[in-house]
Amino acid sequence: MIEWALDGSHLRLVDADDTVLSIHGVEHVEESGPEIPRPVEETLVVTTSELRFPHAAVSAFALGSSEHHELDPDDTPRSLSAGEYILSIKTALETCLQFSDAATISHTEGNESLVVSFPDRTRVTVGVKSHHDLPTETITVPDSPDGIATAISHLAAAHKTDRSDRTYPSLRGHPALLEQGDSLEIPDQLRATRPDSGIELVVPPAYESLFVAAPLAYHLQATLRTADGRGRGSDRARLRIPDFGIEKRLSPMPDLEHDVERLLRKTFFLDCLVRNAGPYGTKLAEQHILEALDLDAGALYDDSPQQRLATYLDVPYDAIKHRLPDWHLSTYVTPEYDSVELLPFLLDRMSMVYMPRTSTLEGKELIERALEDFYRSGNETASTELSRAGARNVAAVDIVKPDLQNGRAHGWLADGVPIDVFKTTSDAYQNRLDYLEQPSESMSVHIVLNDPEMVGEHDSVAEIYRQRAQELAMDVSVNESLTTAELARVFERESEFVHYIGHCEREGLCCPDGLLSTASLSRCNAQTFFLNACGSYHEGKRLIEKGSVAGGVTFREVLNDHAVKVGSTFAKLLINGFSIERALDLARSRIMMGKDYAVVGDGTHSLIQSEQQLPTTITIEALDGDEYLVTLDCYSTRMTGSYYVPQTAANECAYLCGTESSFTLEEAGVRSLLCETDASVIYDGDLYWSKTLAQQFGN
Repeated sequence: MIEWALDGSHLRLVDADDTVLSIHGVEHVEESGPEIPRPVEETLVVTTSELRFPHAAVSAFALGSSEHHELDPDDTPRSLSAGEYILSIKTALETCLQFSDAATISHTEGNESLVVSFPDRTRVTVGVKSHHDLPTETITVPDSPDGIATAISHLAAAHKTDRSDRTYPSLRGHPALLEQGDSLEIPDQLRATRPDSGIELVVPPAYESLFVAAPLAYHLQATLRTADGRGRGSDRARLRIPDFGIEKRLSPMPDLEHDVERLLRKTFFLDCLVRNAGPYGTKLAEQHILEALDLDAGALYDDSPQQRLATYLDVPYDAIKHRLPDWHLSTYVTPEYDSVELLPFLLDRMSMVYMPRTSTLEGKELIERALEDFYRSGNETASTELSRAGARNVAAVDIVKPDLQNGRAHGWLADGVPIDVFKTTSDAYQNRLDYLEQPSESMSVHIVLNDPEMVGEHDSVAEIYRQRAQELAMDVSVNESLTTAELARVFERESEFVHYIGHCEREGLCCPDGLLSTASLSRCNAQTFFLNACGSYHEGKRLIEKGSVAGGVTFREVLNDHAVKVGSTFAKLLINGFSIERALDLARSRIMMGKDYAVVGDGTHSLIQSEQQLPTTITIEALDGDEYLVTLDCYSTRMTGSYYVPQTAANECAYLCGTESSFTLEEAGVRSLLCETDASVIYDGDLYWSKTLAQQFGN
């Protein structure tokens, strides 16, 4: 559901995930516009002579012909002669404009806004689509490998196409939910809409094989089957295209994990390249790889799913493995019947699935790993300040070392408390759906300072949230020295985020009149949180059980100045659209003992969506003379298959998320990039915000 309101000439659209899009220059709005040839949720007809959007990439398609234009990153305006056009604009909400007129597309000076102008007042159909979809159906699954295989096969009905366009996030809906039951029950609507790809994935009748194979079957829209267990090779998985007589044998567990990873990464990547021959194409930097492989994108785009996969299987993995974008997410799941209900949430994020394996952290290994990450990020100095906990009774956490596979982010749905992962539960995913189904008109943020000695962090984060509130519909409240009853009401009140600054002991969060155990809450209605207090892991985990989606916590004692750094940086990143996991990962890289911080709940969750849709991190390294090596890193755990366009003068290409892009720029070029891009920036061993750092790079 997308809600809209017109305030003067300002059209504001908000989806259920609190993603906001502002369009300026609207004179009049007619509700319920006509259908347009793009997958959108809502259409409006606006009257305007000029529309202004936040800075965004844009493509223009002439209807009825192959004419296709893109606005160059160097800000050269693009003029369209009179005709009928569709404009695809990569804003926080997927946005399409359809009109019949001449138009000019340009960026304002400073690249802050995208402008679409017309010679006269024009009626324009505006189509918008949220980047998430709520599941609309539920499949009942029995405790049997065959039943689960069939259920997984029907989750691919969430795809809106069987072409390579399925790699676009906007063309993948949320898979149907799975619930336990005595017999297999599949809604008629799913049976009717499930695509018949002609592809089969056969695995041994074991839950571990089914879980690992699920992401590959989902992307390929394959029928997942279990082997009958008889005959030679029955312990081996097989990828089959019966109409073509193709059968690719895969390894038994545990090597099946790596076979699935390679196949999924290869087919997804090639689909991302082939889709550019279709109506939504863009100029990708990686596109030349198809030529090197002697593959015809146009022919492959029109091929059947079987023929396309058959061609992909002939491409040696070694020929492209160094070109593949980093995979965004891997989740480690206990392979049992009770975990089946989690699969739709993992497939919605296009996560790899692995078996959970851990080992014991030896001696000072946790400290050594923390220091290694700290110095790798360019930091040089350490703090000797006193612990935030002082002599308090901090809850202990038994931490283990996970066996991590490929992935930028890692989720843990199994026993144990590993480092370097977000520890999530089934409660977190269901809670996220509950919040999406209850959209609010404004965002509520609560800051709680329960120790006056920590006023530095309190003042810093309060200023960050208040500044952002000037741009968003956000209500920020600041509270100090709350009693246990008052703090309980903060968590039980509906809000998007609670930032607690104080102490934590084994029995709960510290208040002037005692300790608040989060287990005592009737329910937690804070969507997300940050408990910046020593040893807050157990309290945070209970907040997830009580209703939250995700939050930041600590494993043990943390130094006070470290907590201030992490708290203020986390606030800045979170409020600018970074996911909980990514925000805390970057924030904790600023301190020596970053491994003491972790995420509980669904770490892929974002409090809000960035205006530029895909949160970006820029790394700047000084070279000889007046030159700098600038590297952009853009990936998203919820928008797999998206692309980004670096705003540098010489660049004409888009890059797939997960692929870093690097440029050598002079000082003026660095300043221009920082002014035009809202991003976190790693420079000289510290973390900055782009527009703030731009002032250090001349005029």
